[in-house]
Amino acid sequence: MPTFTGLLILSIFVTSGLCAVYQQLSDLKQDRFDFVVVGGGTAGAVVASRLSEVEKFQVLVIEAGPSNEGVLNSQVPLLAFDIQHTPYDWNFTTTPQKFANGRTVSYSRGFMLGGTSSTDLMVFTRGTTDDYDRWARVTGDPGWSWDQMFPYFIKNERFMPPTDGRNITGEYDPTIHGYDGMTRVSLVNEVQNPFESNVFAAADELGGNFQFNLDMNNGTLLGTAWVQGTNGGGERSSSATAYLTRQILGRKNLHVLLNTRTTRIQRSKTSSSDGPEFDKVEVVGNGWPRLFRATKEVILSAGSIGSPHILFHSGIGDAQELESVGIKPRVNLPSLGKNLTDHPFLLMVFEANTTEPNIFANSTLLAEAFEEWNSSRTGPLANIPSANIIYGRLPTNLPFDDPSPGPNTGHWELVLSLNRRPTATPQVIAAISIVSPTSRGTLTINSSDPFDSPLIDPTFFATPGDIAIARDAVRNVRKFFAAKSWEGYITSETPPSAGADSDDELDAFISGNFTTTWHPGCTAMMSPKGADYGVVDPDLKVKGIRGLRIVDASVMPFLISGHLLAGIYAIGERAADMIKQDWMS
Repeated sequence: MPTFTGLLILSIFVTSGLCAVYQQLSDLKQDRFDFVVVGGGTAGAVVASRLSEVEKFQVLVIEAGPSNEGVLNSQVPLLAFDIQHTPYDWNFTTTPQKFANGRTVSYSRGFMLGGTSSTDLMVFTRGTTDDYDRWARVTGDPGWSWDQMFPYFIKNERFMPPTDGRNITGEYDPTIHGYDGMTRVSLVNEVQNPFESNVFAAADELGGNFQFNLDMNNGTLLGTAWVQGTNGGGERSSSATAYLTRQILGRKNLHVLLNTRTTRIQRSKTSSSDGPEFDKVEVVGNGWPRLFRATKEVILSAGSIGSPHILFHSGIGDAQELESVGIKPRVNLPSLGKNLTDHPFLLMVFEANTTEPNIFANSTLLAEAFEEWNSSRTGPLANIPSANIIYGRLPTNLPFDDPSPGPNTGHWELVLSLNRRPTATPQVIAAISIVSPTSRGTLTINSSDPFDSPLIDPTFFATPGDIAIARDAVRNVRKFFAAKSWEGYITSETPPSAGADSDDELDAFISGNFTTTWHPGCTAMMSPKGADYGVVDPDLKVKGIRGLRIVDASVMPFLISGHLLAGIYAIGERAADMIKQDWMS
């Protein structure tokens, strides 16, 4: 399979000929802009696109990676797994994890225009009312509440029916979606029966944690639902394809610079001077350094890993830690990088008795599926890897404080699918994500060289609560597949989870096999204006610095309890409005 898709990537790759897109640093002659957006990822593309709607604003986007155009593994939804561990991935690795007995974890982040929205698995969940109301509560800004963020969900979304035209009545709530936005969202294109029918039959039989939820984006992430994904129109809708379309890139005031690494942000003025304080962006491209100047704001959108990394090398962070690696401190922000939060991930695999076709196990079927997708954007390749999702909660009367933000929010998530990889016999996969973790890690550096990778330590499973959630999730997977609807379909559980029953056995399985859902956040968390902790104020301006804002998942004070994509889009949309209000009033 990798060879097949690799050849397809090479065969259809094209280079953008648009004048607003610069493939290398030397192509861009202009040095001064109103806004310099560092990072063309999920939020960065949103902010740049929205700011360039104002004709008088000159906007530059600096993206470390290449274009997203023509990268088939990014474009075809069901090939999403094949974009990881390629040149389009930063290919980070965590530090050795204590709970894993020193094992490191691969840490994929998108390295191309669109960032991780161009490389993720495209599950689209907004989070819950509890998530955003907690943001509003801890930041002191009601603008981050669910009710006030909801218009930004609608503004971002262009919900559309599956490309095969099937009837999706009863699989979503049409009253809570946007139909004129930017990101194309849809349901599964092709139903895999009897798998999907068994899922909902089991949900009806078991109830409780598994009760049917009409729409997982209604603010209550509990129960069993149809997955919504960013595969509207039968192909990936990323921030690059949605917010940086050819029409938008044709704006004379928008400039997108690719293949260029931002190394530092430099201070040119004191805090008492007029204009932005840190206004010079130092970049390297084709081996050559250069400075770009922002006359209004520098907007960091390099992600939860990239944004703190750039700030550290700019002399912003914990002063003692910076001095210890030979960096002169410019602004002391001890909270930077200190709140790294992620959703741990586990896989359970079950043997299945089914004749449902697996296109990846048959080269003829795969070629036929690609021809169908290429001609009409229909068929199995138009789907994201899963059609069904379940969110559940721990039992009441816990021996520790409830780690979730409220009763509408799950502690764990199950994403269910047929195994799309070639195997000797058919298999069903249950992917577990711990969506209300209490463990907190760190992002740091041990070198003054900005090209050295940061030290990523999510500190997975550092608390008893996170381990208890994982155990509960495993036991609920087994309960779900023991439902009557699966009789004769699920035949056995496979190693390494099979046979792990006691708490100690489950802990050993979790320790030896967990990875990440690739949902890092909170490394530049929001806190109330004037607070002596946190990194940004609720308007996303970096504390104590004029003219510098952060807009990405790093500003989340707590992770949302689902997949991060929809929340990051909403952050980007709200941030763009706040920036416009500051500079157009």
